[in-house]
Amino acid sequence: MQKDSRLGLSEEFDTARTAPPKAIVDLLAMADVRINGDRPWDIQVIDDRLYSEVLTRGTLGFGEAYMDRLWECHDLSGLMARVMSERLDEKPLGRAKLFFALYYLRARIMNLQTSSRAFQVGEQHYDIGNDLYAAMLDPHWCYSCGYWREAEDLDAAQVAKLDLICRKLQLEPGMKVLEVGCGWGSLAGYMAEHYSVEIRGITISKEQARMARQRCEGLPVEIDLVDYRDVQGQYDRVVSVGMFEHVGRKNYADYFSKLAGCVKPDGLFLLHTIGTDNERCGVDPWIDRYIFPNGELPTLKHMIGTCEQQFHVEDLHSFGTDYDKTLMAWWNNFQGAWPQLSERYDERFYRMWRYYLMSCAGFFRAKRGQLWQLVLSPLGSQRVYRSVR
Repeated sequence: MQKDSRLGLSEEFDTARTAPPKAIVDLLAMADVRINGDRPWDIQVIDDRLYSEVLTRGTLGFGEAYMDRLWECHDLSGLMARVMSERLDEKPLGRAKLFFALYYLRARIMNLQTSSRAFQVGEQHYDIGNDLYAAMLDPHWCYSCGYWREAEDLDAAQVAKLDLICRKLQLEPGMKVLEVGCGWGSLAGYMAEHYSVEIRGITISKEQARMARQRCEGLPVEIDLVDYRDVQGQYDRVVSVGMFEHVGRKNYADYFSKLAGCVKPDGLFLLHTIGTDNERCGVDPWIDRYIFPNGELPTLKHMIGTCEQQFHVEDLHSFGTDYDKTLMAWWNNFQGAWPQLSERYDERFYRMWRYYLMSCAGFFRAKRGQLWQLVLSPLGSQRVYRSVR
C-alpha cells in the first residue's frame, strides 16, 4: 500500500500483482523505468487493464488509463522526460502499431486545420473556464512560455517575455499592431500600456475575446473573434504568440501569404511558436483528443522553408527549456488552487490536467520540444535588424 502526498490526492492505492507483458517491461527498460519500482519516476500499476490499453491504443490508451486511475506515478514529469528522451512514444506495441499508422495517415492526408475547424480548439480548450486559467496563469494571463533568463518566478518570466517581444518588434508610440491569437489580452494590454501603440487582437475563443475586452478596457485595444484567414488591413507590426501550432503545414503557405499582406513594407512580424524535430503530421493522439484538437507542431524545415517565400528571417531565438519551468509553475499554481477549482471540476479532469502539464514538461525537458521566436521582415525590406535578447 502506497500513498503519494505530492499529488494532492487523498486516496491510497494498491499496486497490481499480475506480471506485466514482457514487451512492455522491455520497452520501459530502455528509459530505465520499472513497473511497481521504488523510484519516483517508476510506474505504479493499479489495474492490469493498463496493459491492454497500451497494446491496443499506445499513448492514447496510456494517457486515458492515467485519467481513469489505472496507474500512478510520483514524479510524472520525470517519467515523461525519460519516455520522451528514448522516444518510446514513437515505438507502439501490438495492435497499437496499426492504430498509430491510421492516425498519422489521417493527419497527413486530411487538412485538419481548415477554416471550418478553426474554432474547435477554442471551444474545447480555451473556453473551458476562465476561473481555471485565472488560477493557473500569472497576473497578465500569459498562456505561453515565459522567458527565464534572469527571472526567478513565473510573474517575472512572463513580464520578461512580454517586454522581450516588444523590444524585438521595435515598437514606437502610435504604431498599429495586429496580434494573431491574442489570448486573454496579456500582450495587447502590455503593448498598449507600456509602448503606447494601438492593437487589434484576433482570437478563435469566445471566452478569450470576452475576457480580453474586459481586461483591456480603456486601452487602445480592439479584440475580434475571427480566424486569421479573414483578417484585413495593413499594420506597422504583426505578432503571433502560441497560435502557429494550430495552423498545420497544409496551410503554412496561406498563413504566411496572408500575414505578409498585413505587414507594411517597412514593418516587422514576430512569430512565437512551439516546435519539434518530428517530421510526422499531427500531434500525439492523447493531446489531440483531450487538449489541442487538430494541432500540429512545426519543424524548422517546414516553417522556414515556407515563410522565406514571403519574408526575410531577421532573427531566430530558441529557448525551449524555459517551457519546462513555465509548465511546472503552472502546475504548482493549479495544484494550489485545486481546493477551490474542485467545486467545479471533477477528479478525472484533475488527472487529465496533471497528465497534460507533466507530459508537456517532460517533452521540453527531453528537448523533444523547442520554443522559437522568429523576427521576420517582408521580402524587399532594406531594414538592418539588430538581434535582441
